[in-house]
Amino acid sequence: MDNPTVIPIRDPLSRTVGPELDVVAGSDIAVVDAGQASIADVSDAWLDQLADGLSEHGWMSLDVRDRLGPVLLGALRDEVAILDRTDAMKTAGIGRGSDLIRDRAVRRDRIAWLQGITPPQAELFRFLDAIRCGLNQRLFLGLKRFETHYATYHPEDFYKRHLDSFRGRASRVVSLVLYLNEDWAPEDGGALQVFNRDNENEVCGMVVPEAGRMALFLSEEIPHEVLPANRTRYSLACWFRQDEVPLPL
Repeated sequence: MDNPTVIPIRDPLSRTVGPELDVVAGSDIAVVDAGQASIADVSDAWLDQLADGLSEHGWMSLDVRDRLGPVLLGALRDEVAILDRTDAMKTAGIGRGSDLIRDRAVRRDRIAWLQGITPPQAELFRFLDAIRCGLNQRLFLGLKRFETHYATYHPEDFYKRHLDSFRGRASRVVSLVLYLNEDWAPEDGGALQVFNRDNENEVCGMVVPEAGRMALFLSEEIPHEVLPANRTRYSLACWFRQDEVPLPL
């Protein structure tokens, strides 16, 4: 039986919204109850599509607005916006734990890790775990858990070309990015630029960070970068991992 190893949610949907938001943002601002927004079925056909895209190209971009729904996407966007306004997000770095390095010449985003403690996050975690299980069944990746954080890019922020995991480390295996920006136009910048895994100097895709757009790619194989944004840009990044014990963030 495929048992996920993720941070326990402890039945967050049974809690009230106010205290959860205190944990997330240090404020009692009201949030839409994500219980109103049930996730569309993660069908076998859709999971087949994800597995085929990763197998053939190493990455793919798809629209999940109908699958997640406007209420859940809006609630996630509200959470990250509150975190940003209350200075609850931390400057992102490269590496983890004692190896963490903050280099603003490489990346300038700010992040906040999710733990599934609010109704929107709990609903999102169910969606992500369905993807984890589906990819395991189809590609035998041995994904045991996932980790995810919000990211904010302010105007002129960027993240230079990089891989999400070093080859052979077998920690982060599949990366997922979900965008939360309404009315985003190409001239707003902030696109995800994807490079060919066989030729890292060849751009093979550009993903505009519009609300409900999702990118999925192999963490060790697909170089990518976030181009400078011209307005504040919200997203959510997730990594599906083969290791069982979380490392210090």
